[in-house]
Amino acid sequence: MTTAIIILIVVLIILIAFPVSIYNRLVSLRNRFKNAFAQIDVQLKRRYDLIPNLVNVAKQYMSHERETLEAVIQARNQAVSTEKQVADEPGDPDAMQKLMGAEKNLGGALGRLFALSENYPDLKANQNMMQLTEELSSTENKIAFARQSFNDAVMNYNTAREKFPAVIFAGMFGFKEARLFEIEVEDERKAPEVKF
Repeated sequence: MTTAIIILIVVLIILIAFPVSIYNRLVSLRNRFKNAFAQIDVQLKRRYDLIPNLVNVAKQYMSHERETLEAVIQARNQAVSTEKQVADEPGDPDAMQKLMGAEKNLGGALGRLFALSENYPDLKANQNMMQLTEELSSTENKIAFARQSFNDAVMNYNTAREKFPAVIFAGMFGFKEARLFEIEVEDERKAPEVKF
């Protein structure tokens, strides 16, 4: 009788410990990707702070390009508000989708600004503009590295939550699929054109 009770207790402990260990692992992986997004968040805020300074310097030289300058500020403001939503819950696929769209719009607006700045040699030679451009370029690189780290953490989390037997418990515990942070730029997908 006592061996049957001992066996029953051991089985109950295993039945309780197994889902608890799966839950704890998923929590740990979810916290890792949230922390990885916090690193992106720091760099995005730095970038968002640099953009108004860049526009102010460009405004002095590009008075006829008001529409482009306003588009950059509008895209920046949209990205800032969207980023705040994602920072609250980086695992929300809908919020991440909105952030990717806002970042794509901001990247396009900045690209147009830099393309137009080529027509203004005095602007290109301006010390403040060169410094801001360098800082923005450095920040973009840091964002790319942070985004890669975030995407790796999301992939590990999603993989763990989709594996058997965790997939059974993930839905019960409310662990939803997280979305990668990918910004598609069409020019990056095209093969470069080489002319001799």
